[in-house]
Amino acid sequence: MAGEVLDRFEEVGLVDDSAFATAWVESRHHSRGLARRALARELRTKGVESEAIDEALEQLDTGQEEERARALVARKLRSTAGLEREKRVRRLAGMLARKGYSEGLSLRVVREALEAEGEETGEWELSES
Repeated sequence: MAGEVLDRFEEVGLVDDSAFATAWVESRHHSRGLARRALARELRTKGVESEAIDEALEQLDTGQEEERARALVARKLRSTAGLEREKRVRRLAGMLARKGYSEGLSLRVVREALEAEGEETGEWELSES
C-alpha cells in the first residue's frame, strides 16, 4: 500500500530526488558554505541515490567552491587575530575541513588570507595536534 502511494507521488512529481538534491545543494552551499564532499555526505544520509547526488553537485564548479572558502576564511579571520600563527591555521583550516573542503584547498586559502593580512606564513602544513 505505502509503496503504491509513493509510486503514485513519484508519477505526479511530488517525490523528485533530483529536484530535492539540486535545491539542497544550492541552499546548503550558499547558506552554510558546505563543499561538495559535505553536501554529498548529507544527501547520502537522506537516502538520495548517487546519480541524483552527482547531477546536483555538477552545478558547483571549482571556482565557486574556492570563492566560498575564501569568504568563509575572510569572515573568520578577524576572530583569530592575536593568536599564534599555527593556532590560526588550525582553526581556519579546521573550519573549512568540517565544511567538506579538501586539505590542499583549505591550506592554500588560509595561507593566502594570512599573507594578504601581512603575516609571514612561510611553508607549513596542518599538524595533527
